[in-house]
Amino acid sequence: MANTPSNMLPLGSRAAHFEMFDTVTGKNLSLEQLKGNKGTVLFFICNHCPFVIHVNTELVRIANEYTSKGISFVAISSNDVDHYPQDGPELMKKTASYYNYPFPYLYDETQKVAKAYDAACTPDTYLFDENLNLVYRGQIDNSRPGNDTPVSGSDLRHALDHLLLKKGIVEYQKPSMGCNIKWK
Repeated sequence: MANTPSNMLPLGSRAAHFEMFDTVTGKNLSLEQLKGNKGTVLFFICNHCPFVIHVNTELVRIANEYTSKGISFVAISSNDVDHYPQDGPELMKKTASYYNYPFPYLYDETQKVAKAYDAACTPDTYLFDENLNLVYRGQIDNSRPGNDTPVSGSDLRHALDHLLLKKGIVEYQKPSMGCNIKWK
């Protein structure tokens, strides 16, 4: 199990445009179609990473809680499926169904989107405001597989609440930690 940290894209960065295949609906979806009225969360995840498996249920909880507040959630898998077939689109759809993802699960086949966001690990989390400017990037919380800290989503929830209350950018942001994205 790798311990790769986030690259921490500079705050204020504008979300890069994308259009990718959604393994849940079978349609191509763009950022413009998916963005939320008050904010947009992008999760770079994959099916097999123990760090993602560890937080999957909490990702669903957070999305279910904040979607009604105007926040949109999007999951993206960018792994090389030739070397990691367990992360392929057919199995992404099964994973989304198993966890009952309330968000699209997009397949970044070319890895251009992961590169545009400087994503490094799974999970890697980005929160953009209503204008698609980056206000948070980093960990979901301090829990990691095997560290006995319960999964709470506290860091991401704090950033979401900060955004919704228009309190500006959360000053302290800790990088996420997980498996490295499997590059081609």
